[in-house]
Amino acid sequence: MLDHLLSSEGQRPLFGREDGIAAGWAVSTAPVSYPVAVAAMEQRAADIAEGRAGELVWLLEHPPLYTAGVSAKAGDLLDGARFPVFESGRGGQYTYHGPGQRVAYVMLDLTRRGRDVRAFVTALEAWVIGALAVFNVTGELRDGRVGVWVERKGPGWSREDKIAAVGVKLRRWVSFHGVSLNVEPDLSHFDGIVPCGVTEHGVTSLVDLGLPVTLDEADAALKSSFEKVFGAVSEAPAPI
Repeated sequence: MLDHLLSSEGQRPLFGREDGIAAGWAVSTAPVSYPVAVAAMEQRAADIAEGRAGELVWLLEHPPLYTAGVSAKAGDLLDGARFPVFESGRGGQYTYHGPGQRVAYVMLDLTRRGRDVRAFVTALEAWVIGALAVFNVTGELRDGRVGVWVERKGPGWSREDKIAAVGVKLRRWVSFHGVSLNVEPDLSHFDGIVPCGVTEHGVTSLVDLGLPVTLDEADAALKSSFEKVFGAVSEAPAPI
């Protein structure tokens, strides 16, 4: 569905920077608290907007927690005592973050990338779908449902489960927040919320699909797919 966004070798990425400058690529090896991460993102986004810093993709894990996006409904928080709950300025509803889930915070200057919000969100989805394809997983989109989904089938049954969430915010045409990919989280931790307001479908992960993928392997797939959609990256230190 989104193949047109994935560049072939030698072609310009379709959501790349007009000047071709590489985005920074940083990985935190220890869990990062949510308030600390948000403060670091907001500072970096402001620095990008002012020309004091370059773009950055920041990969990390959070300790177990729930976040409420701008469209979150109070009734979708089923067990608010289970983990800390944080209000978030990103788009979307309730979601879970925790160990075994790769969170990728994306701080990009959309002024340098066409100022097209719809195309940017589509590019984020294409990025995740391209990374899943590395593991022969077909990620799909569904009308009326945010994120990336996989269809699961067995004798006489089929269902659709969410494997990645997408939620972003823009300020002065600089993005922050981003995507989260379920690699090997404890899926029971999603039971404390209605994930993204969807009750009819479940959640899954790469390991739940029977694929023994590590976070390092997921990172490599995300990096390769990002370069095809958004352009080159260069290794960079994490903000904290």
